[in-house]
Amino acid sequence: MVEKKKNLSEISSFKLSPTLKKRSIAIIYSEWNSEVTESLKKGAYQTLLEYGIKKQQIKIYSVPGSFELPIAASMVLHNDLTIDAVICLGCVIQGETRHFEFISQAVANGIMHLGTICIVPVIFGVLTCDTMQQALDRAGGEHGNKGVEAAVSCLKMLALQEQII
Repeated sequence: MVEKKKNLSEISSFKLSPTLKKRSIAIIYSEWNSEVTESLKKGAYQTLLEYGIKKQQIKIYSVPGSFELPIAASMVLHNDLTIDAVICLGCVIQGETRHFEFISQAVANGIMHLGTICIVPVIFGVLTCDTMQQALDRAGGEHGNKGVEAAVSCLKMLALQEQII
């Protein structure tokens, strides 16, 4: 359980190696719940820039909804061999039906599967919240910005990949 009013985006910084600063990263975000996902996208983009990734090394794509995130990530990874990692950002909010469960599970499984078969970081930055307020709190509100956290996770996974290879 998250402490009330804890800003989870206050992550200790780390130094990127010069080779990591040359990596290309795709950000794919969902247009659905755009008041949330636009903030996630901005947080991820700004964080990458702050860590030294250049604008021309960041490609941004949008998809209609979170369900399309793994499909778009697969398209990017299979067609743009310059991309070293993908950050998937979306927001699914609980409604009155089980649709939330199906979408959330499919997106999480799709993103994880893609990362394991492509052997590149494919980062899960999809909020799965009960209410819009919970989502807003995690998209720049009292719990920070999960887009920032997704970008930091991406960079840390690229650093790990560099250590292993």
